[in-house]
Amino acid sequence: MKTDLLAGRHIGINEQDTELMLQKIGVSSVDELIEKTIPSNILLPEPLSLPPAMTEHEYGQHIAALAAKNKVYATYIGMGWYNTIAPAVIVRNVFQNPVWYTSYTPYQAEVSQGRLEALMNFQTAVADLTALPLTNSSLLDEATAAAEAVAMMFALRSRAQQKSGANVVLVDAEIFPQTLAVMTTRAIPQGIELRIGNYREFEFTPDVFACMVQYPNANGEVEAYRELAERAHAADCKIAVAADILSLALLVPPGEWGADIAFGSTQRLGIPLFYGGPSAGYFATREEFKRNVPGRIIGLSLDKYGKRCYRMALQTREQHIKREKATSNICTAQALLATMAGFYAVYHGQEGLTTIAARIHSIAAFLEKSLKKLGYTQLNRYYFDTLRFALPDNVSPQQVHTIALSKEVNLRYFDNGQVGLSIDETTDIAAVNLLISIFAIAAGCDVQKVDDVPLKSTIGEKLKRQSAFLTHEVFTKYHTETELMRYIKRLDRKDISLAQSMISLGSCTMKLNAAAELLPLTLPGLANLHPLVPMDQAEGYQQMINSLCSDLNTLTGFAGTSLQPNSGANGEYAGLRVIGSYLESIGQGHRNKVIIPESAHGTNPASAIQAGFTTITCACDAFGNVDMNDLRAKAEEHRDDLAALMITYPSTHGIFETEIVEICRIIHDCGAQVYMDGANMNAQVGLTNPGFIGADVCHLNLHKTFAIPHGGGGPGVGPICVAEHLVPFLPGHFLFGDDHNEVSSAPYGSAGVATITYGYIRMMGIEGLTKATQTAILSANYLAACLKDTYGIVYRGANGFVGHEMILECRNVFAETGISENDIAKRLMDYGYHAPTLSFPVHGTLMIEPTESESLSELTNFVEVMQSIWEEIQEVKRGEADKADNVLVNAPHPEYEVVGNEWTHSYSREKAAYPIESVRQNKFWVNVARIDNTLGDRKLQPTQYGDFCPCS
Repeated sequence: MKTDLLAGRHIGINEQDTELMLQKIGVSSVDELIEKTIPSNILLPEPLSLPPAMTEHEYGQHIAALAAKNKVYATYIGMGWYNTIAPAVIVRNVFQNPVWYTSYTPYQAEVSQGRLEALMNFQTAVADLTALPLTNSSLLDEATAAAEAVAMMFALRSRAQQKSGANVVLVDAEIFPQTLAVMTTRAIPQGIELRIGNYREFEFTPDVFACMVQYPNANGEVEAYRELAERAHAADCKIAVAADILSLALLVPPGEWGADIAFGSTQRLGIPLFYGGPSAGYFATREEFKRNVPGRIIGLSLDKYGKRCYRMALQTREQHIKREKATSNICTAQALLATMAGFYAVYHGQEGLTTIAARIHSIAAFLEKSLKKLGYTQLNRYYFDTLRFALPDNVSPQQVHTIALSKEVNLRYFDNGQVGLSIDETTDIAAVNLLISIFAIAAGCDVQKVDDVPLKSTIGEKLKRQSAFLTHEVFTKYHTETELMRYIKRLDRKDISLAQSMISLGSCTMKLNAAAELLPLTLPGLANLHPLVPMDQAEGYQQMINSLCSDLNTLTGFAGTSLQPNSGANGEYAGLRVIGSYLESIGQGHRNKVIIPESAHGTNPASAIQAGFTTITCACDAFGNVDMNDLRAKAEEHRDDLAALMITYPSTHGIFETEIVEICRIIHDCGAQVYMDGANMNAQVGLTNPGFIGADVCHLNLHKTFAIPHGGGGPGVGPICVAEHLVPFLPGHFLFGDDHNEVSSAPYGSAGVATITYGYIRMMGIEGLTKATQTAILSANYLAACLKDTYGIVYRGANGFVGHEMILECRNVFAETGISENDIAKRLMDYGYHAPTLSFPVHGTLMIEPTESESLSELTNFVEVMQSIWEEIQEVKRGEADKADNVLVNAPHPEYEVVGNEWTHSYSREKAAYPIESVRQNKFWVNVARIDNTLGDRKLQPTQYGDFCPCS
């Protein structure tokens, strides 16, 4: 092992392990395994060319130097991004804690109670601040939330509106440009018209089904929208509002003046700027719309013994079940950032948030008064944090701009010559004096320094919040660092993450997220840069972004990359919009059909529908491959209208299909494009790539293949890589003067965490990346060889091998014993493991992906665990264990049950809690018994104020 390179630390299998594993698999070398696994006609003939691998130490110096090239000025641009003070206790114990950042989306609620509670705190804070009772556990960003609000209101049209074809949303002109751009991208393919105008002049004609405003608006003005809401409702229209979450500590919340939906960003709740992202979008609405809410909702329920617990509610809305009928294509959200924002609310409480908001507003009011004395005219009658000034006749915008830059200050400059500034949590008295001096110098005036800013409110009485918020005890108990630290620790002890054991989730690639990749994120030059600063202030980020895009082009075999999509599903959508734009440009805009294999991720059909396409499902054969006869027939039938094929490779069935090149040819012969879903790119990197295979576009999941942590359900990054002819149609941004196909608020999406992938590639190099891919395939085939004689493997490739994952057969077990795949998943928790992917893509099975990061000892232990569970199943089959009372159907066994005075089971406590020796050495105690999913859906309770009476 080369200890100075990351590959030696990242890859869990050494040379001695490799020999043992090859023997078990039945091949003589890794090269032989790869040749028998991947079709020979798609293997790259030569190694790809990337810069040489850096050592961890070299990379640390390199990324610090890049961060130093970014000029972190005092920035008052605002427009949706604001400097914050991230509490060190949260940064240290959550953001930098692998228990929080390496955990997966909490589908398996019994081993996710900590982050579920943290996300429930987030939902409760959002519900309180907006005065709307139902919130989800985050969206990708504010602009995405706006687009989702439009889609939801469209789905909620009355029957009369649907019958008449009502398709217009009235949008106030004073909304952030990035929000409008993303809404436009998403509205066009749905046939929705965004009619822009002054909200005071909105006319609710029969073709209108909703309206949207911003609060405070894009200029910083706080408007009273109660009358607008009344007019909208009188016309049977919904009203949505983009609301500054921190301002709601002082302003009348949207739920109190009639809004149906409030959305926005929670970046102001202690999340660094990160050059635009990631941060958690929020979405709040009325309870009657619960079946239409996008994203994930955390709700309360009870376990089998009546203990209160948390779970993801209403999961039937998930894309893997509803596919093309899904409410949204959202899969990954921003769970880690939502968790941090929730803890920020817990740490500060109502009094703390009110104090922060009042201080910000007071500074704004003081600056208004001070600059008015210098001859400047402030144009916002009521405001929270943002001022907009008309300049005196003797002052030009260029003067202000030049003076501000000389003092390393960024202000907002309007096209009409006015100047704006937005105050934030970090603005102190020194910053106040500096701001006053800039405007004083421009006006040719002398001013005296001030020592303090008095608390003052200029907000109109009818706009002031009167209602209490954050009244639940969780927001009152943890205001000291000691108490919050212990609370965070109590929660993280309830969750299984990579810090505990392997997470073998198929199609999720839960690999190592190396500390050397993550540590630089808190460097001020990376954490504290506003996304709208001039390019010459972001030289380090620009260099990193350009290099990363170049590397991704090389690895995918494509010509262009956009980092803007901030999730895999958003990448799918962006890629499809790129295809649509290209087809329109060549006079083929009528092509509106997309073929999708039945094995595809559920987000594929959901994204296609949202992008304005009609989906056609292609069958798979008995071996898990695309049914070539069905593909040919459907391609030919729809050839004149066919826009694209969406295909995952290797397939979601875990195999490299031998006909992939022919599949691409068939689609291209019809004049359509090939979209390759990059969910399984961890089996391609360095060995083959989408461009070489023949695809036209792919998205990548940087939170899978390229080492960004999953964070309990986000952040994710889903860049799209495209062939030369598609490059002109990649997402733009208003900052660049071209917002076509814009899909996220920030120009580069979640640029802050893209640095993780940059570090991964820089430290692995092409040799390390290729070896990682080979090892992922090796480890999967090793597990398949170990488990084939008990459970059995559902699908194998042409030569009898799997790709980087495999589907474990459990259907026979259920038929013979009544033990389901869900029982096996829950029993794994007693052994200290998170369940594999459950019943996807084949119902009644488990899909396992070990990744390259796990050691042979961990793989061996997992095999021992699975074989031990197999024996427990056989005990039921042989009649040695009660079918109704056994360790599987009763799993998991929580600590409180095992140590309780009563034990009524037909098996011992030891068998329940310590089935094998390795569990004794590393016991993970589950906090709750099996959770009642039906109760949690039947009686949705999405905030901490909810409860269940004993009779429920």
